[in-house]
Amino acid sequence: MRECCAVVDLRQYTLHPGQRDKLIEVFDEAFVEGQEDRGMHICGQFRDLDDPDRFVWLRGFTDLDARAEALNGFYYGPVWKARRQEANVTMKDSDDALLLTPIELGPGYPALGSPRPPLHATEIPRSVIAGAVYHRGSADDGFAEFFNDRIVPVLTGTGAVLTATFETLAAENNFPALPLRDEIVLAWFATFPNDAAYDEHRRRLAASRTWQREVLPEIVCRSVAAPQELRLRPTARSQFR
Repeated sequence: MRECCAVVDLRQYTLHPGQRDKLIEVFDEAFVEGQEDRGMHICGQFRDLDDPDRFVWLRGFTDLDARAEALNGFYYGPVWKARRQEANVTMKDSDDALLLTPIELGPGYPALGSPRPPLHATEIPRSVIAGAVYHRGSADDGFAEFFNDRIVPVLTGTGAVLTATFETLAAENNFPALPLRDEIVLAWFATFPNDAAYDEHRRRLAASRTWQREVLPEIVCRSVAAPQELRLRPTARSQFR
C-alpha cells in the first residue's frame, strides 16, 4: 500500500455552466500545495470529457486520523479562507464524494513525491484516464474477486493499462462538514496515452464476445445501479496523467 493513499476521497463536482476552467485555475493555483501542506496528497484532478460542467479529483491520506487532521487544517485554514468564495461560486453540487481504500495501485499511480508540472503550467496532457464506478449491494458480495478474475483480463486484453482499483472504506465520515455518499462501490482507473488509444480499446471491448455475453451481463446482475463510466482528461498540474 502506498504510504500516501491508504484512504482516498473520490470527489465529483457538478459546476455551473461555463465555470469549470475558473475552478481549475483556482484549484491548480492555490489548492494543490495548499492541501498538500496540510498532509494530503492531491493525486489527480481532471476534466470530465463527457460533461463540460463536471470536475473530478482524487486526494489521498495515510490513514483516517490523518484525514481528519488534514481536512480540519485546510478548511479552517488561511488558503481555503482566502480563495473559497472563488471556488464555491463555480459549484452547483459538491456532495458527490466517496471514501475509498485501494485494492491495488499500479506503477502509474502517482506517489507522493512524483513530479508535478509547475505553478501556472498550461499544457494539458493528451492522455485519457478512463474507468468506472460499480455500485454494489454489500461489502461481502465477492465483487472484488469477480473484478480481478473476470473483468481485469478483458480490460487488459483490449488495451487498458490499469492504474488503480479502489473499494469503499467502511468507516464513519470523520469530517462531516463534507458529506459522503452512503454506498458500497468498486472503482477502477486506467491510463491511455491519447484519444485514439482509448477509442481503440472501446472498439475492441465492444467486439469482445466474452465482455458482451459473459462479463457485462454479470456486472449488471451484481450491481444495484447502472455503472458510472468515466472518461477524464488530466489538468495541466495533475500528477495522475
